[in-house]
Amino acid sequence: MSELEEKTENGSTDSLEMGVSEEQKAEGDSGIGAGVLFFIAAFAVCFLSGWLLFPNLLYSKKEQPFNFNHALHVEEMGGCDSCHYFREDGSFAGVPKLAQCVDCHAEVMGDTEDEAVFVAEYVEKEKEVPWLIYSEQPDCVFFSHSAHVVGAQMDCVSCHGHIGESTTMKPYEENRITGYSRDIWGKNIWGFKKNSWDRMKMDDCAECHEKETGSKGACFQCHK
Repeated sequence: MSELEEKTENGSTDSLEMGVSEEQKAEGDSGIGAGVLFFIAAFAVCFLSGWLLFPNLLYSKKEQPFNFNHALHVEEMGGCDSCHYFREDGSFAGVPKLAQCVDCHAEVMGDTEDEAVFVAEYVEKEKEVPWLIYSEQPDCVFFSHSAHVVGAQMDCVSCHGHIGESTTMKPYEENRITGYSRDIWGKNIWGFKKNSWDRMKMDDCAECHEKETGSKGACFQCHK
């Protein structure tokens, strides 16, 4: 084989090897790109699935014993404090006892199924209604409603929202781990809130106190 032929053959071989090498590199780069895209897509799917499913998995929904029409009672009774009252120490009694309800509901007054259930299952059996409290706090927490409602002249709406205008009761959502109501943490998984009544965490109390009084308050004021 002549020297020219040998150079030509070697040149062709080198070009072929270079072409194969570049093709393999392109395929490798393409594979890496596809892998990155797959990872991003999988991460997005997992993130969105977790965002949508996690709250529902963390909380269980429970129905109240029967429906209660707040709007009707506010109209008939004249306000929240007609049924909800303060104890002597300033704390809130919360849900009224059966004895209070019996003053008006010793027997069925209307034609609603809920009232019929209330009278038959609780009034006649002299059994307290096992209401699920949306805003119930731990036993170690003391909250003086009188200091806020009477002293600071705060409206119930500030913390409880427009529940006085509701005609039905929403499902009670209980944290499967802590047992707390979802109303304490809030509906937003990140803890963001739009209204003052969107959640009832310690940070929210401190934020309001600092805004209104210039001080977050001492720990022992609420934690006993």
